[in-house]
Order: sequence, then C-alpha cells, then structure tokens
Amino acid sequence: MQQYAVVDPRTGEQVRTYPTATDAEVRAAISACDAAHTEWSARTVAERAAVVRRIGDLHVERAEELGRIIVREMGKSLADATGEVEFSGAIYAYYADNAAALLADRPITLLDGEGSALIRPSSVGALLGIMPWNYPYYQVARFAGPNLVLGNTVLLKHAPQCPESAAAIAELFTEAGLPAGAYVNIYATNEQVAEIIAAPEIRGVSLTGSERAGAAVAEVAGRNLKKVVLELGGSDPFIVLSSADLDDTVAAAVAGRIDNMGQACNAAKRMIVVDELYDAFLERYTAAMLAGPPQAPLSSAPAAANLASQVDRAIAQGASLASTGERDGCFFPPGVLTNVAPENEIYREELFGPVAQVYRAADEEDAIRIANDTPYGLGSYVFTTDQDQAMRVADRLDTGMVYINGVGLDAPELPFGGTKRSGFGRELGVLGIAEFTNYKLIRSLT
Repeated sequence: MQQYAVVDPRTGEQVRTYPTATDAEVRAAISACDAAHTEWSARTVAERAAVVRRIGDLHVERAEELGRIIVREMGKSLADATGEVEFSGAIYAYYADNAAALLADRPITLLDGEGSALIRPSSVGALLGIMPWNYPYYQVARFAGPNLVLGNTVLLKHAPQCPESAAAIAELFTEAGLPAGAYVNIYATNEQVAEIIAAPEIRGVSLTGSERAGAAVAEVAGRNLKKVVLELGGSDPFIVLSSADLDDTVAAAVAGRIDNMGQACNAAKRMIVVDELYDAFLERYTAAMLAGPPQAPLSSAPAAANLASQVDRAIAQGASLASTGERDGCFFPPGVLTNVAPENEIYREELFGPVAQVYRAADEEDAIRIANDTPYGLGSYVFTTDQDQAMRVADRLDTGMVYINGVGLDAPELPFGGTKRSGFGRELGVLGIAEFTNYKLIRSLT
C-alpha cells in the first residue's frame, strides 16, 4: 500500500491511494513556493486579507462537503466534521478582519528624541507546515491563515491518512484567488521532509504531531538554523476543587475527555479531584463515561491497537479499569482508569482516545503537585467556586493554557500552545501571527 491513502476506519476499506511525490516534484514545489513569495508579499495587506477572507467563506459554504471527506479519512462524525470546517472558516475570517491591526507599524518612542523609529512587521518567505490527522482542516487553518495574511507562502505536508482533504484544501485556496505557488500541497515522505527543511528557500517549519516527529523536525531545523514551532502532545489535568453543581462539573469532564473521541492534544485526560468530592465524582463520572457505545471510531486500526496496548499495560502494572466491553476494530469503548501509581508507565504517558485517568488529591496543594507531575504542559482545566483560588492555581500550573470552569473554550483570538514536552511557540491570536514575522526596525534621523 502506498504511504498516502484514505482508509475508512468504520469499515477498514481502502477508498483510494495517492502516490508520494517524486524528488523532482518536491524540488519544483519548493521553487514554486519560494518564487510566489515575491508577488504575494508585495500585495497590500488588504488585498491578501480579501483572499484569506474568501478562503474562510468557502469553508463555511462547503462545510458538509468538506466534512464528509474527513469522515472517510479519520472517522469523525459528520456533525463534528462540519463543525471543524466552520471553525476553520472562523479562523481565516479572524485573520482577514484583523490583518490591518495585527500588521500595523509600531512606533518607538526614542529616549534621545532625535528622528524617528518604528517596527514594521513583514513576511519572511516560504514556510513548511507538517500537519496531523486529528483535525485535518483546523490544524491547517491555524498555520496557513495568519501566515498567508502576513505575506508568507506555505508548503503543506499533511498526514498520510488525509490526502483527500489535503487536496481539497489546496483546490479551495486556488478557487479563492490565491496565486499559484502561494500554497502548495505536497505528498512528501519523511526523508523528503528533511530535505525540504534543509532547503535554503524554506525559512521556517511548523509541526503539529507526536513528540518523536517533533524531535526529528527540530533536529533538522536546528542543524539548518531554521525557526521551528512545535505543537506536540498533552496530558491535560482537569482539576476539581469545589463545585456548585457536581453533575455539571462531571458533564464538562466527560465532554473534555471524549470530544473527537479523545483524540485531541488538549483534551482533559487526567481528572484530579479533591478528597471530599472524589467518591461522588468518580461514581457519576464513570457512569456518564460508560453510558453508551462509542459514537465514532478512532482514526485508524493502529491508533486503536496502540491505545489498547497502553491500557493493557496500565492494568498489568496495577491500575483498575472500568469499561463497557472490548475493542471492535477501530471502535474503542470508553474507559476510566483508577489506582494509577506514579510507578505505572501510563502515569506519564498520553492516552489518545476515550480513556480517562482519575486521581484523588488531598487538597489544593496536592492537586497542583499531581497536575504538574507530567512531562507535558499543554492545557489545563480548573473547576472551583472560588475565583481567587482559580487564579491562584492557574498561576502555579506549568502549562501553556488554563481554562477555568469550562471546556471547549478555544477561539481564533486565543493563543494556543504549551511548555515542556508539549512543544514551544504559539498558534492563533496575536501570538500566532508573530511566530514567522520579521519585525524589522526602521530608524531615521530625519
């Protein structure tokens, strides 16, 4: 089987294969992306924003059509798929609507008062984006939206199981009016990716994916002095310190764990509950998690097999599992793991699927300790009726994001990213457009 293929996880049927790029095609793609930067970056901000706005509009107009593609590719429900496409459209709209403000000159007040100085944001050139399978449109929008508005051009290497959506995105960009070469889809191999990063025409690389992939990309980028942004895994804590309505808190914890069938880097994966609420929370949370069969499959047979292996190993090392049944192909039953000791390997691993871990904390201090006792530092969730406590805990969490009394609060204007082994750099919001911006100083004595 070729590397790039659509395999429906519901049925295991191989729908279509796509040939990987030849070395000559990779070289041509790099050259086209580099050449397009000259013309695209020379357009006014308003002209670039108009094209990006049309890209967003087309996402919304074709949400169901585009959504059905990723239902085939990675098993997402149609409702979730169309929702993802529409959210992607909102990201493009955000950057189009705010481009002028985000890219405006920034005057500097000079201490000696002589002449003038300003910082002028400008593009850097052609960039490589390496995207994952769990949110095929959203992940591209987070990278492409701000960089296209800025004037950078994009060479996009999507996940091998998402070739159809990758092609659809490229076609949509062309229809929206993006000039040839400004966005190029390439079905590259891992070896070719290393060559692309090393190419002098490529000025930076952004990867969303696994730790292993991130380390490999960062190594090549470092050797070639290329800027890199990495958005990697997460094992986000969901900390329950107090609750005015425990059923609502439980519902939020369930939603935070099983959205996208738990296949999200910033999903709530570790429930950390103070002692006085633990028993009641665990009883209700377990019942809610196991209330029905999985509504969608995991993305692939290897993904399901890997999760099953992790769960089996966790049990063998002393954890307890509450679940409703056995894995059926890519359909994985929701589960709740308890009695996970720090010596258990799963304690410091990421579970990418609808299986949660629940921990008992003695108090606020203990909850913070457990939350930070992980190699990851992406997002976190704090539930409490005490706002002062919420802010106090938020300040002490070693993560890139903290959400208080809510889940699913992501928005185009909110920066996204983490610390530790969750990567570095930010996407979305004002920080997302800054990653691959040349902040050029212009100083004049006249």
